[in-house]
Parts: sequence; C-alpha cells; structure tokens
Amino acid sequence: MASTVVVVGGGYGGAALARQLDADFDVVLVDPKDAFVHTVAALRGLVDEDWSQRIYFPFDGLLRRGRHLRDRAVAVDERGVTTAGGVRLDADYVVLATGSSYPYPAKPETDDSAVARARHAATRTALAAAERVLLLGAGPVGLELAGEITERWPGRQVVLVDPADDVLGGRYLPQLRDALREQLTALGVELVLGSALASPPPVPSGEHAPFTVHTLAGVRIEADLWFRCYGVSPLSDMLRGALAAARRPDGFVEVDEHLRVPGAPNVFAVGDVTAVPEPKRSKAASEHAAVVADNIAALAAGRSPQRVHQPGGDGVLVPLGSTGGASQVPGPDGPVVLGAQDTARYKGGDLLVGRYAELFGLGQPVAG
Repeated sequence: MASTVVVVGGGYGGAALARQLDADFDVVLVDPKDAFVHTVAALRGLVDEDWSQRIYFPFDGLLRRGRHLRDRAVAVDERGVTTAGGVRLDADYVVLATGSSYPYPAKPETDDSAVARARHAATRTALAAAERVLLLGAGPVGLELAGEITERWPGRQVVLVDPADDVLGGRYLPQLRDALREQLTALGVELVLGSALASPPPVPSGEHAPFTVHTLAGVRIEADLWFRCYGVSPLSDMLRGALAAARRPDGFVEVDEHLRVPGAPNVFAVGDVTAVPEPKRSKAASEHAAVVADNIAALAAGRSPQRVHQPGGDGVLVPLGSTGGASQVPGPDGPVVLGAQDTARYKGGDLLVGRYAELFGLGQPVAG
C-alpha cells in the first residue's frame, strides 16, 4: 500500500507538492478554502472585474488519485492531523504548508471564493468613488497596489506612507529603488517617507469615508479610503507535541537543510511558514515543494533525504500595473535590475496566471 502524506495548506507550496506526490502516494490536501487563491494577481483582481474572476482555481482539478479535504487543521503532530470538523488523519508523512496571513486586499479574509469576489466588487466600487487613497506601507504590496490603482483610474491621487526612508524595504540595489520611485512619481503617486502615522485612520480599511491623519513628523494627510500594505503573520499555531518546539516566538517554523522539522523525521514544512531566511515569495514555495517531494520519495524508499534547499537571494518582481515596474533578479555576476518592459514580460502582463491554470488542470482560469 502507498504511504499516506497529509499536506496542510493548499497555497503555492502545498498545492505544488500535493500534485508532485499524487502519482505515488495517498495524498490528502487539507485546506478550508473551496479554491486555490492566486494571490500574486489579487491586487489586479481588486481593481479589475474580469481579473477578479481569474484568480481562483478549484481544487478538484489538482489531484487525480488524492483528495482535497475542505476543513481547517487545528492540531498537527508528528503522527497526523486533526481538523476543526473532528476528522483525524493519520499519516506516514506530514507537510506543513499553512503559509501566512496578510491584510486585505493582498489576501482574502474568507475561505469562500464567491464571498471574496463580492468583497472585491464592493471595494472596487469604493475605489471608483474615492478621490484620494492612502496606502500604509511602501513595500512590494503597497507599490504594486499603487500601480494597479493608478493604471485603472488615471489621475487618482494615491499617497504612500512608510516609516522607512525609502521605498521597498530589504537588501535591494539602489538602482531598483530609483527606478520604482521615478515611475511612481510619473504616475502621480505621493511618497511620504521617514515617519509613521501618529495614529491609525479613524475609519475601517477599505471603506469610503473622508478622514485626516498626521504622521509623527507632522505631515497632514487627507484621504477617503485606505489600506494596510504590511504585516505578514505565519500560520503555525496548530502545531502540537514535538512540533511545537520548532515554532519560534515570531511564529515561523524552524527547518533543516532538507526542509524537515527538527525532531520529527517524517514532518516537513514549505513556503511562508518556514523560518528559511529568504523572501517569502511564491517562487520560493514552489522550490520548497520540489525539494520536499524528492526527500519524501527517498524516505519512502528507505533512503535518507539528500536534496537540500539553498535559500534564495533578495530577488523581487514589482509590477506597477500591466506595463510598468522594476525587478531585481539573479545574474551571472550578481543581482541585476530589470526595467518596466522586462518586469511586464516576466510578471506584469499575465501575473503568472497561465502557470497555475495548467497546474490545476484548466485550459484557462475559472470564471464566475
């Protein structure tokens, strides 16, 4: 009989891993959502109705032998998984692929794709009515959202606020920041950097209502809609037994070079939830999945895991709408900065939708 692998979480790493193991293992993918959410394209889905129909992929097209259990894991130990619905899944191998949470609209706040699309529609209406939009956080999400808003509604006033002295936190090349600042300025985006807000906006995020805030440096900002564009939180509070010891105080889970959780030889972790020191990107999660698939296959064959994950560098693709943006990617002699045209070619145009349509067995993404 084939070994059972329970994959907890159906995001980028979990879905890719489940698909790779499906032919040779009994795979159970545990995720409370009714569909995979292609969050790479979520911000364009916010501003464009057609795109909002293109970022959800039903799980029923992912696996041929295995199954998707629509439930939430509430306890994960080295022997298996217990769900909120009271189901106990015993497993030969467990993979933690729970990912992370992030404020709306970068990630939906619901497990139902129809509800998520309705929320996008309501927010889109609010954005269409807004004259001035405040974005808190000038990292990749804030910059990308500014680009999407200004492309959809040219002339819309967007203000980006960040306590950092420059855009795009992290160890990136100055040329990358220069390119992004230049394009944002051309789009009419106002950058208020070097000081945080003295207090949060007095109205809920994503709701249309005029308000005034001030930075600690005394800058007055008026807007009628705002979003928080920072705050990654790993989802790991379900770990029990020996696995709980691998959970750091910040919630990230320690793994070894084989992406195995220390003290649990049959448990692995992939994607955002891991403490691997690299940017939390879909690309990294997919790379983790390939490493873990090989190592589980080795264990099942009675061998020691051999494949090692090498943490990636500080690469990033930052589209500003469908034709703008800038990126930093590895080059033969070190990191290289790409301009708008190359960024659009790699990510900005289709936001990698075609790749995930293929993964989920669709000729084109699901609509409606």
